[in-house]
Amino acid sequence: MKAMTLLTSSAFMMMAAMAVALVTNFCGWFPSETLNPDVRSNLTIGTLVVMLTLSMSRIPLQNLNPFKYGKSICRAIFLGMVVASIIPLVGYFLLKDTEYTKQAAGLVFIAATPFAGSVLPLSIILRGDAEHAARGTIVVYILSLVWIPFIVWLALGDSVDMEFLVITVLELIGIPLVLSRLLTKLKIDKNILAAFLNCCIFFMVWLSVGATNFSGNELWIFIVFIIIAILRSFGLGLGVEKVEKKAGIHWGQRVTDILMTSYKNKGVAIALCVALYPPGMVAIATSILVEITWVAFMDSVLFSKKRMEKELAGEAAE
Repeated sequence: MKAMTLLTSSAFMMMAAMAVALVTNFCGWFPSETLNPDVRSNLTIGTLVVMLTLSMSRIPLQNLNPFKYGKSICRAIFLGMVVASIIPLVGYFLLKDTEYTKQAAGLVFIAATPFAGSVLPLSIILRGDAEHAARGTIVVYILSLVWIPFIVWLALGDSVDMEFLVITVLELIGIPLVLSRLLTKLKIDKNILAAFLNCCIFFMVWLSVGATNFSGNELWIFIVFIIIAILRSFGLGLGVEKVEKKAGIHWGQRVTDILMTSYKNKGVAIALCVALYPPGMVAIATSILVEITWVAFMDSVLFSKKRMEKELAGEAAE
């Protein structure tokens, strides 16, 4: 198998990143003195800004009018922001009065962040509704400039420096939104872009999971975080699949809706948590491990080529 094939496979790169990060962590090989929290925060923010700028630059300028496509926009907001935030928020409020309230704060950052910027390219690859994905990405990320500070303030209040949070959100999302519009006409080979973005994801997974201090926490809290992550990724994703398929919604819309609901932008959560509330990284790192498994499941089972061809053929025959 060619190296480029592996580099362009999100599932492979994420699984490889998880393996390397866990080995680095549990063997004590992470260079924590060199890559201290401040350095990790700056590296994560810088990497994410580049990733989001390039990802959103692939979104064309046409067919983005939110008034003309109100139904599509409302669906993206409801699924990608409201529904996707419920489970981690409920998990945080259930754990907030326990001894692990600081670790559980990571769930708030997961709840606050939008869906992954790769929802559009994945929708294109999986024959989803690319225009719906493009419109939803732009609108949801614009709304996230307000949504993220609101959710964090609602749950964590004065325990977080809100001024610093707003500035960080503007850096993470505001800058890519502006810069990406300047790069829409820049031609980038899709395989090179996919490989580059996957390498960035590999780096951020290693940087976050490899550096997270899992020691000093009882086993039960990890089990709780894993259950919450499974419900948020597998539960919501398969739930949307079942409900929409039963309602007769076709493959294209269903694929994009599932991605919007179940696939969070963990990079934003990592960057915010490392910068503002480091103890919360335990919940985020645990969630990343589950989400990587979810991506592999979507790639090999839920959105497999065989299943896609069968469903599309069935729809064409209707």
